[in-house]
Amino acid sequence: MSDILMPKATAVWLVDNTSLSFEQIADFCGLHPLEVRGIADGEVARDIRGADPIGNGQLTREELDKAQAKPEYRMKAQVSRHAELLKPAKKAPRYTPVSRRQDRPDAIAWFLRHHPEVTDAQISKLLGTTKATIEQVRARTHWNAANIKPVDPVTLGLVGQLELDALVKKAAEKKAKDDLKKGILPEDPTLRPAAEAGQFEPEVEEEEDFRAKRGEIKAEDVFGKSTAYVDEEDED
Repeated sequence: MSDILMPKATAVWLVDNTSLSFEQIADFCGLHPLEVRGIADGEVARDIRGADPIGNGQLTREELDKAQAKPEYRMKAQVSRHAELLKPAKKAPRYTPVSRRQDRPDAIAWFLRHHPEVTDAQISKLLGTTKATIEQVRARTHWNAANIKPVDPVTLGLVGQLELDALVKKAAEKKAKDDLKKGILPEDPTLRPAAEAGQFEPEVEEEEDFRAKRGEIKAEDVFGKSTAYVDEEDED
């Protein structure tokens, strides 16, 4: 029997609109007969609106009529098109063209050098490689280790920039959480919590104290001493 959508809502509809036995409804909906009896007595699923299994493609009219005619008959659910749409799509394994497979060790080396926070499992899934190959590149035991050089996988055409950025961000956030659990703080935090940093209160010097320290301001302090030439005859 196929799993049906909204089993209790379907049971409510069948109780209200058919002459099926509690056992028939329970078998079709995957419920216990006592649950179906509780629905009929109004003790279970009071606020649930009935769902027509014929209208949503999970049961045919012929199958329902056959079950109502024979109490011992057990209905078979149809495969619902809605259920098929709700199934999560399984991603196919990443395929790397043969012409680019030789570039994967370079991309692995790039991750190991620039983003050590990215796990081997993430690198393996992103590049379509194996953990054994990653370990060989790390330990420099790869057959082509002498020619391997770190190259950005986006430049190599192995991944897209958005996909790479999302992976690096996810790995960095996970590492930060793990470090906090271990009591390791960021090396150079740009912002600190207000509770740790405290409030900054600049010292404001009173105007009277400021004037007292500076003393009386003279013209010489502002314009400097006069150096103009004075003629002796003008003085007379």
